[in-house]
Amino acid sequence: MSMGAEHQITAGFMPLFDSAVLVAASELGFAAREGIDLTLHRETSWANIRDRIAIGHFHLAHMLGPMPLACNLGLTPLASETIVPFSLGLGGNCVTISNAVWAGMAAHGAEPDLDPARAGAALGALIRESAAAGRDPLRFAVVHPHSGHNYELRYWLAACGIDPTREIEIVIVPPPFMADALATGRIDGYCVGEPWNSAAVAAGTGHIVTVKAQIWRNSPEKVIGVRKVWAEQSPDALAALLRALHHSARWCQDPANHGELAAVMAQPGFLGLPPAVQMPILTGHLQLGGGAALDIDDFFLPFDKAANFPWKSHALWFYTQMVRWGHVEHTPGNLTIARDCYRPDLYRSALKPLGVALPGANSKVEGALRVATAVGATGAGLVLGPDGFFDGQIFDPDEIEGYIAGQKSARAQP
Repeated sequence: MSMGAEHQITAGFMPLFDSAVLVAASELGFAAREGIDLTLHRETSWANIRDRIAIGHFHLAHMLGPMPLACNLGLTPLASETIVPFSLGLGGNCVTISNAVWAGMAAHGAEPDLDPARAGAALGALIRESAAAGRDPLRFAVVHPHSGHNYELRYWLAACGIDPTREIEIVIVPPPFMADALATGRIDGYCVGEPWNSAAVAAGTGHIVTVKAQIWRNSPEKVIGVRKVWAEQSPDALAALLRALHHSARWCQDPANHGELAAVMAQPGFLGLPPAVQMPILTGHLQLGGGAALDIDDFFLPFDKAANFPWKSHALWFYTQMVRWGHVEHTPGNLTIARDCYRPDLYRSALKPLGVALPGANSKVEGALRVATAVGATGAGLVLGPDGFFDGQIFDPDEIEGYIAGQKSARAQP
């Protein structure tokens, strides 16, 4: 083999900690060792990432889990068919609110314990009190309409008896602007990935009320979205990249590397925030605001528990939420598009030569594992879960009609 890189790959990313596996692959030599010259471009909004991948500026990008589905389902003005051969991790989001809203919730029984049910009950009581007093509804921000953040925020609120379409206002704000929008009073709360929750707590302007890791344990978040046409033209380049990302993810997971990773991510070209603000996502030790702190199990996993495997059941759960909130119609054709978007076959074929643990199935029942569970896999042993939803619901991808129908009837209740 000649010296130098065989594969030129250009990728977009957003300044969020869960781009770390992609950033580390570029910065720490994992891509170069696989013969890849990986060029990263930082973007300011998810819409920019979507548009630039559509017109071919990027081969692939750090993406919101539901975003490739939205592209393939025709929900975006500018889109090219996008596939997901790799997940960048599980968890990592929080719901952060203003100090004023926290004071109101605390008056209704909220505790600094991140319990989604208790927090939701308190928020519901505050919302009804405000409505009775004739005040404007609270305004919550999410990062993009087709984001895990939008769907998990809505799922949490709806499960707690709050109608997210009528009782609050939901607006779109890019992640790096969230903390400032909260500080200036333009929004009352937001759901975003780290470090933009810890940044508001560090500034003294926000309070973390719950986290994705409590709403749905070990749940999907960011992925690698790849232009399908490029993936088909350059299978060797894609496979080499998936191997590089695998080695990077394993390195990122190791606590011995967290200091170095935080220093890399703190650089101006990536997050541009002090390393200390990156540590909560790496350690799971969160400052919640007002001096409260908590350790969260599996707050963010870049590698463990099959975190990189693109489960079709994750894609299908996102699809059920798109249907639930009126973003797409449930049809057999749309269901097939959603199912075909995530590509565990490409993940498996790229990693098989490494002899690593690979799940035996493409889908799993979501929410069924109450404890960490060893599962059947090729290669070394594999441990999954726990993966429970906080409201005790189970999502069986083979029973998708019943799940969608159940959510519709739940919405109709007062």
